[in-house]
Amino acid sequence: MIPPQGNADFAAAMERVLDVYRRPYDAAFPVVCMDETPRQLIGETRKPVPAAPGRPTREDYEYRRCGSCNVFMATEPLAGRRMTKVTARRTKTDWALFLNDIAERHPGAKRITLVMDNLNTHRPGALYEAFPPAEAKALWDRFEFVYTPKHGSWLNVAEVELNVMIRQCLNRRIASLKVLRNEVAAWQASRDRIQAKVNWQFTMDDARVNLKRLYPTLDE
Repeated sequence: MIPPQGNADFAAAMERVLDVYRRPYDAAFPVVCMDETPRQLIGETRKPVPAAPGRPTREDYEYRRCGSCNVFMATEPLAGRRMTKVTARRTKTDWALFLNDIAERHPGAKRITLVMDNLNTHRPGALYEAFPPAEAKALWDRFEFVYTPKHGSWLNVAEVELNVMIRQCLNRRIASLKVLRNEVAAWQASRDRIQAKVNWQFTMDDARVNLKRLYPTLDE
């Protein structure tokens, strides 16, 4: 979803993200994109009919709800690496703990640029709810937060990775948190093994031409 024309705030936040994507790979200053997705845990009420030559697996239309969970995704577009974490909930504390995981994944980084959306849990205050003040401040100092504009989540490379994961791994009924965690971990290991990357092509110059209506001073 793209906002109406003449939205200077959207244009500024978009160009900030696109400027970050222009940076060359630097292990000391990695660019990490983060996103998350809620998932329903769905079980079968009747045993599916297995696939056979020329016939896909057949499932009964009826199913049972087994709760819900959340999947965090962090990806380095230029390194072909990603991190995933499946949590029972999606709270500020869950997000803060995932940020700590990202920081531990980059022990030698001087500062990590984190691209993410404007979800209300994605705020520095969440770190102070999860950690003592000194730890919270030290963790915050490890990051540079860059937010995608409101209605501009498509600018987050992590959303692309999530869509790939959902299509390749989660496009079927999974009833338990344990199974979902195993499936997501296996998918991540496989995708990391081939160092799958996202070839981002949309640039600031493209935005100023193709999304000209968003810029108040370029609008005709």
